[in-house]
Amino acid sequence: MIERIPDLVNSDANLVRRGRFLSTTFMLGIGDKGYLVKIIEGRIVGITPGPFVTSNYSFALRAPRDEWEMFWKKVPAPGHNDIFALFKRGKLTIEGDLHPFMANLLYIKDVLAAFREEPIGERSDAVLRSGERSDAVQKAMSPRFEPITGRYLNFDLLGRPHRLYIEEAGQGIPLLCLHTAGSDGRQYRGLLNDKRITDKYRVIVFDMPWHGKSSPPEGYQNEEYKLTSRGYIQMILEIADALELDKPVVMGCSIGGRIALYLAHQHAKRFRAIIGLESAAHVAPYYDVEWLHRPDVHGGEVSAGVVSGLVAPTAPDNHRWETLWHYLQSGPGIFKGDLHFYKVDGDIRGKIDEIDGRAANLYLLTGEYDYSCTTEGTLDIARRTGAEATIMKGLGHFPMSEDPPKFIGYLLPVLEKIRRAA
Repeated sequence: MIERIPDLVNSDANLVRRGRFLSTTFMLGIGDKGYLVKIIEGRIVGITPGPFVTSNYSFALRAPRDEWEMFWKKVPAPGHNDIFALFKRGKLTIEGDLHPFMANLLYIKDVLAAFREEPIGERSDAVLRSGERSDAVQKAMSPRFEPITGRYLNFDLLGRPHRLYIEEAGQGIPLLCLHTAGSDGRQYRGLLNDKRITDKYRVIVFDMPWHGKSSPPEGYQNEEYKLTSRGYIQMILEIADALELDKPVVMGCSIGGRIALYLAHQHAKRFRAIIGLESAAHVAPYYDVEWLHRPDVHGGEVSAGVVSGLVAPTAPDNHRWETLWHYLQSGPGIFKGDLHFYKVDGDIRGKIDEIDGRAANLYLLTGEYDYSCTTEGTLDIARRTGAEATIMKGLGHFPMSEDPPKFIGYLLPVLEKIRRAA
């Protein structure tokens, strides 16, 4: 089976192009057998099976045979969908010179997933036309504007002048949306374009300072960006006040899902309801975040490589790549700075039992393919707080971005329940 990799990779011109800067040899360990995989400018030029008397390679990836077989299934099960998922479960070892591995992570991941052959998810055009799909991908699109208003809010935030970019659509109950670490508000494009939501909710999405179209504050060149729980909470409350939002619903994903737990703990009365997407009380580091910001690695590409496996393997290919594009564009050190909150400062495990999920009107939705914020962790929070939890089939860590129609199908009942209780 392993002998098929050269044909599968080399016949994919786009994959070869993405790996064109990589020439190396790595060891692929499948159970008790080893294979040296030689790459020259993105092309697989040789696979040499062991045993080896002396072997020369840059890095090695080793896992039991049954783990690789599960990984290579056309639709892998949750926990087997990415090499970092295997690594986090202790089933994969990564060793050696990791620079060529991390600098070309997205390419290496796609090389290893080549056995899955065709993309699993079909193209989805639901975002392009509110609630509808186009008749054919190749059909010419009629020019039209999306029903989204984008503008800048100039105000003092966290004690400093800021120019914050905000998009919104719809009318009704305010729904304040928080994007993930290292990304921006474009992740919520599906909600902003869905009339089933915007007919009843005023959807508001802002790019955090340093993210997307929101510039960092004056003097940023003299500081290192690090997100903290205290600053994040203050940011959300000050933005809600500046927009004069009366008991909005707040919904956040990943770091936004974590801060949702803080808001439920400290400021539940400020919000009509709190929705945590991919909420985890704590996530222990499972890779070295220093790779995200160093001069010899492209920060955007390694960030996209790190998060790529968190997208469900069933996600439509166009939405998968748009989700990754937001990370490819991320500012230097910003993803790493967000993870300071996510992995260091924002540990809320000791306060979970103090949250009254029913009083806070707390809802938790987690994708089954999320190996960072796990389904087990979400269900544990729900059990301890009384929050309502939903495990979303066929979705990963970025549900609103990787497959908007599927996610909205899970979200609509929650929004309707909140609306009826208003």
